[in-house]
Parts: sequence; structure tokens; C-alpha cells
Amino acid sequence: MNRRQVFTGSPWEQKVGYCRAIRVGSRIEVAGTTAMRDGQVIGMNDPYEQTKCILQTIEKALHELDAKLTDVVRTRMFVTDISRWEEIGRAHGEFFGSIQPAATMVEVKALIDPRLMVEIEAEAILE
Repeated sequence: MNRRQVFTGSPWEQKVGYCRAIRVGSRIEVAGTTAMRDGQVIGMNDPYEQTKCILQTIEKALHELDAKLTDVVRTRMFVTDISRWEEIGRAHGEFFGSIQPAATMVEVKALIDPRLMVEIEAEAILE
């Protein structure tokens, strides 16, 4: 089966040995994605802005694999402060409001960098 990968240049991709997204057949898996760009956090202390940045990155990765947000069937959101769920949910809704994939949001103790507040994974299926 054909296997296509997308890399974003994150230093963790090579250190840990993973890709941003992978397509095998009609299935696409997007790895945990954060708002880190070139060592800088986009939306410092702002989970809404971090979520928007993350979803833009996910959308770009999907596009590179010939998919769209409308192909997403599931998202998983890992957040460091669940009390700010509405800000994160608002950004998620702006991208997925009419698509409405299955979604999970859970609070975690920490992410790979303490400045990060949100990490999101996505799954897409192409017909």
C-alpha cells in the first residue's frame, strides 16, 4: 500500500522519529500538533490563538496529502488547563463547526514545552 508522509521541520520529528502526518491508502493520521514555530510559541498564554495555529498546521498537512478539513472524522485535544476549554472549543468550532468530527478534549499535566497549552491530533478518511 502506498505510504506518503508530511514533515514540518519540527526538531522533534527527527529526534523522536515521526512525521507530522501520514497517509496510507484512504486513511490519514496527523500527529500531535502544537503552536510551536521555529522555537517560538504562537499565542503565548492564549489557548484560543494556539488552537487556531495548530488547526492551520493540520489543515496544511492534510492539503499536502490531498485531503481537506471536511475529511476529518476525529480530533483529540490535549490541554494543560481544562478550565479554558471554551476558548479552545471556540477555535475548534470555527474550523470544524459544520464538519463536526468526533472530538475528545482531556486535561494533561504537561506538554513537551511548558509554554504550550494545547496539542491536537486528527484522523481523516478519504472516500
